[in-house]
Amino acid sequence: MKNLLTDIAGVRVGHAGDARLASGVTAVIFDNPAVAAVDVRGGGPGTRESAALDLENTVEQIHGIAFAGGSAFGLEAGGGVQAWLAEQGRGFRIREAIIPIVPGAICFDLLNGGDKAWGRFAPYRDLGYAAAAAASADFALGSAGAGLGATTANFKGGLGSASAMTESGVRIAALAVVNAVGSVTVGDGPWFWAAPFEIGSEYGGRGLPPSFLPDMLTMRIKGGADATSVENTTLAVVVTDAELTRPQAKRLAMIAQTGFARAIYPVHAPLDGDVVFAAATGEKRVDPLVGLTELGMVAANVVARAVARGVYAATALPFPGALPAWKDRFG
Repeated sequence: MKNLLTDIAGVRVGHAGDARLASGVTAVIFDNPAVAAVDVRGGGPGTRESAALDLENTVEQIHGIAFAGGSAFGLEAGGGVQAWLAEQGRGFRIREAIIPIVPGAICFDLLNGGDKAWGRFAPYRDLGYAAAAAASADFALGSAGAGLGATTANFKGGLGSASAMTESGVRIAALAVVNAVGSVTVGDGPWFWAAPFEIGSEYGGRGLPPSFLPDMLTMRIKGGADATSVENTTLAVVVTDAELTRPQAKRLAMIAQTGFARAIYPVHAPLDGDVVFAAATGEKRVDPLVGLTELGMVAANVVARAVARGVYAATALPFPGALPAWKDRFG
């Protein structure tokens, strides 16, 4: 296993970004339609096609997911991913019509120093198409794709991924875009809140501090008193090779949200747009009670690890006043 979302067979990931813009798109492509659901916990979300995933609605499977910077402008990225899938003849079929189902979500990176003077139309649809076309089993972490312009309260944010396997052999993996209002580290030190769940030294192996001082638990939020809900979001998708119904996928997304709480301080605030998608490729049966509970437990750990890896792997933006990367201070 590569410790990536693509450890789930039939899942590919692609990035596209613009360094001058300091923003980008990440596309998750399913080789076969996947059962999916979404759970929204933040107070300022920006989503596409999330209503289609409500349990009372008709379409049960999706063909891709689009994550983007650009705030509401970035919602157009889903159209680019959709266009690429349509060219491949993949989508929900209604007689001769083919409609790819591509939910997605965005994060705010409009004030990170990049040149956002793009003219009449934002570039995110084209970036979404390019990300989908680039999808493969290997993809970059850190300041790439939708994580290119991401930031946190004190360090550069980014895109992370991680994977694991349950004792029964079911795989679960996560991809996270970390643009949090809060901090992913304990205070301003090298320790990640997600340290107890680290495998090997995937994000530095620093563990937790020997003791917690009051300053470490002080709230650090991006923007301070000027913080707004549209500026901050952590996005994630968890994918498993288990066979799940849509209600079970919804429960998986809900449990996986606890991974944010293990990795970000604070989280799920009025200043966040936190969203977790869950998708299942349907290869392995799981017990609907104990098996699903175990799967959710591991999913939350994997989400926490993906969040930490996103910040650990990030590189600072080349603009005056840009936040340092974690590796600039502690690498």
